[in-house]
Amino acid sequence: MLTALAYPEIDPIAVSIGPFAIRWYSLAYIFGIVIGWRYCRWLCFQAPRLVRPIAMDDFMVWATLGIILGGRLGYVLFYNFTYFLSNPLEIFAVWQGGMSFHGGLIGVITAMFFFARREKIHFFTLADVIACAAPIGLLLGRLANFINGELFGRVTTAEIGMVFPNGGPLPRHPSQLYEAGLEGVTLFLVLYLVVRLDGLKRRGLISGLFMIGYGLSRSTVEFFREPDAHIGFLFGGATMGQLLSVPMILVGLAIAVLAFRLPQQITGPEHKPEDISPKAADAAKNKAGSGKK
Repeated sequence: MLTALAYPEIDPIAVSIGPFAIRWYSLAYIFGIVIGWRYCRWLCFQAPRLVRPIAMDDFMVWATLGIILGGRLGYVLFYNFTYFLSNPLEIFAVWQGGMSFHGGLIGVITAMFFFARREKIHFFTLADVIACAAPIGLLLGRLANFINGELFGRVTTAEIGMVFPNGGPLPRHPSQLYEAGLEGVTLFLVLYLVVRLDGLKRRGLISGLFMIGYGLSRSTVEFFREPDAHIGFLFGGATMGQLLSVPMILVGLAIAVLAFRLPQQITGPEHKPEDISPKAADAAKNKAGSGKK
């Protein structure tokens, strides 16, 4: 008989009013985007100050579309293509779950490419800021996976094992919490430390470190996480998550090395009020007007 920790069965529905229900999974996306937006605005005030804080207000809409559309399309293509090919209408049933981080990443990268062109800034100048905030969403998303009792780990005899409602009678690794700790907390702190060491001045460095950090974290946790039942193990015992993470690590290494070979970005001037918010711009105009009197 294997001992196991008690699984804290939390209702996946956070708030329910009649037929209307708000799930923790949805709240994880909402709070991840909102907190990430505020953090990105703060980062815009750090050297080299080449991204306008007010631009983050617009980009969060772009990022949301990239996350949802890319995440869903990635899941369809990478994880369950045959099923959705036979049931195309199910592609739009996002409330039933099924999102891919790697697909969401591609979606956000696409959004950043076009948004950077609109803002007339270098792609990696924007990407470095966004990469710093990405672990916040990853942390909340993995905690939501844990609450849903999904994406659990493999059977284990370790004392940390839990019996998940949909995982059979044997204890399993709470791999969602492992991912929350590595992809969320640890990666966030590493990137924050790099920011404090003026890492944003080296264009592409933080983007590269994020890709390396996520790829290594995901590949490590995949040794404890149960593979998707309809995919199973791939060649050599690898999983789909590991297969998709290898290119991330390699590309991240290339970007990080290149960042150290290029000169540091020159720090720009302090942001103008109109670059911060309409409210700040109005306050500056009123102050200037009262000064003239």
